[in-house]
Amino acid sequence: MPYANIQITKGATRQQKSEIVKNITDSLVRVLGKKPEHIHIVIQEIEEEDWGYAGMLTDDWKKSQNTNND
Repeated sequence: MPYANIQITKGATRQQKSEIVKNITDSLVRVLGKKPEHIHIVIQEIEEEDWGYAGMLTDDWKKSQNTNND
């Protein structure tokens, strides 16, 4: 029974999450030969202030990128 845990920052639409689940399921079926009904996928959405990137909280990093592009 494959179990995939996908962590993303908040903001994905239901349609995007649905596409992620379909694509990962299809990949596990194709690569591992697993049955789709045995595959479990969990998407965890994390606030950008709770995610670190490049030594900064993601929301602060995004703000710094916007400042640099102005």
